[in-house]
Amino acid sequence: MAGSGNPASRQPLNPGQRPAPQAPRKPPQVLMIKKEDVVAVRSPAAATAAAAAVAAPKPLAAPVPPGGVPAPVSAQAAAGAALAPPARVVSDDDLFDMGAMEGMTMADLLGPADRRGKASGSAKRQVGSAASAAAAPASQAIPGRTVDDFDFDEEAFLAALDQNEPVGTTGEVVRGTVIAVESDGVYVDIGGKAPGFMPKSECGLGVITSLKERFPRGLDVEVLVTREQNADGMVTISARALALRQSWEKVRQMEKDGKVVQVKVTGFNRGGVTCDLEGLRGFIPRSQLNEGDNHEALVGKTLGVAFLEVNIETHKLVLSEKRAASAARFTELEVGQLVEGQVVSLKPYGFFVDLGGVSGLLHHSCVTGVALRDLREAFQQGDRVKALITDLDPARGRIALNTALLENQPGELLIAKEQVMAEAVERANRARSVLRQQEQAAG
Repeated sequence: MAGSGNPASRQPLNPGQRPAPQAPRKPPQVLMIKKEDVVAVRSPAAATAAAAAVAAPKPLAAPVPPGGVPAPVSAQAAAGAALAPPARVVSDDDLFDMGAMEGMTMADLLGPADRRGKASGSAKRQVGSAASAAAAPASQAIPGRTVDDFDFDEEAFLAALDQNEPVGTTGEVVRGTVIAVESDGVYVDIGGKAPGFMPKSECGLGVITSLKERFPRGLDVEVLVTREQNADGMVTISARALALRQSWEKVRQMEKDGKVVQVKVTGFNRGGVTCDLEGLRGFIPRSQLNEGDNHEALVGKTLGVAFLEVNIETHKLVLSEKRAASAARFTELEVGQLVEGQVVSLKPYGFFVDLGGVSGLLHHSCVTGVALRDLREAFQQGDRVKALITDLDPARGRIALNTALLENQPGELLIAKEQVMAEAVERANRARSVLRQQEQAAG
């Protein structure tokens, strides 16, 4: 707009004050790098040759006299000039020619990764070697050392690893020697870089009055690792935990065998009495006591009991005095034995036979060799029956009986039951041989 702006800015400049004309800007130059050039530069021999060519003095041209006649050149110089290749004139088109780089990637320019790493490492080593050679005299040059120059013993190295290997994992049973006894526990050498520590409360079952008498120095002990090594290499061990594990395994085997054991009553509560078995605390419900109404008077007495439940995970041990009678009867029975009992009940699947304190099951498929339309065709409740024992399960209190093996022909029991029962002893001997043959064939 008219009248706006700074008047001084519109004053004409004197000819002497005109700015000097600026030189035109040159376009940015792009240097073309070919893959062959990069590889050649990386090569140590090529780099050395290039450095030598730069450092070599260039021959000076012979001076031209004022008359315009050049000085005579020696034959050797002329021969050298004739053999020298003509100098190549590099034009701007050659410098800016990008045709050779068309289709190439940065990976093509740099080369493979392994060669880049090797070339980089070689270049660094060459620079370092050159710097060291320049800094130190040739007489003080240090030769490169290899692995074989060092004192390396593989066997000693492996032995050191074995010596410092952690000893003892949680739940592992280890053996050791008592090396020290303190007021709070016992130290045991178990072969680690530090001894194992057994707290006083873990030294065994029951009450221990004197640790030094129970664990003298030099005593060989077997313990259970309850906590792996700490920062100092020490592990926590326990003789009590190992004894408990062994007690549970022993009690479980007793239950499997259906044994009757003797226990001492140590206490009582509203539900029953407590007892001690192999260092474990057992419980006998009042319903499983012969004198359940006066169970308080049983404290201090010894009872014969059988097993109702043995659970290692929940530490549950339930016993029964009433079941001990049947368990004792199981110890008198074996597979293949001929027994006699009374039919006490009929079920859709067979007969229950009282064998004197225990009951056996005569399944309907084991009564005779033919199909039964009605179980009463064979036996009635209250009948006396002789049968063979084919299976025993003391832990579950089960006995499997069989009368079909006493038949000379299938269905004989239905038409001549009295004769089969009368000849049961002789027929049982033949049936045992059949059972043994069946066991051998199955085995």
